[in-house]
Amino acid sequence: MIAPMRYRRLAALVLAAFAWAAFAAEQGFTNRATELKERGSADSPTLATLPENTPVNVIERGGAWTHVEAGGKPGWVRVFHLRFPAVVEASAASGSGFASLGSALGLGGKSDQARLATTGIRGLTSEDVKNASPDPQALALMQSFRADAPGAERFAREAKLAEAHVDDPAANPGDAR
Repeated sequence: MIAPMRYRRLAALVLAAFAWAAFAAEQGFTNRATELKERGSADSPTLATLPENTPVNVIERGGAWTHVEAGGKPGWVRVFHLRFPAVVEASAASGSGFASLGSALGLGGKSDQARLATTGIRGLTSEDVKNASPDPQALALMQSFRADAPGAERFAREAKLAEAHVDDPAANPGDAR
């Protein structure tokens, strides 16, 4: 049971590394006015204020920050203040897993294109993937943050949170917007 979990984690890390490599070569745009920082840190000096829709070239990613070049000036911007357009090919071919994989890898035929924005949370270097290993202590710490149902209900009650029902978009694909 543990071995398949390791393989899934390794596969996820490898896919994340490929996504990171593709992401690092992209151009992005600010999705709001934001500060260009000297380093990837909120307390770092501000080099410039970038208006919304400023084009940036991605140099590298680091956690919640992205190293960019904007107007010839390098600096760091919060990743959630950026949008990254990507081209998605729509295909009349079968929606099978292999067809989708081929399309994602650019192996499918050309057809209509749609634009979408993607944002990542954390970039992984090839060294991160190469040196990945299980950390039982970190897992135990994560599990210690779990809340049981009565604890979660108590927290929600104290925070005056209201219950909300959200329909599963996969249940009615025609209704998804």
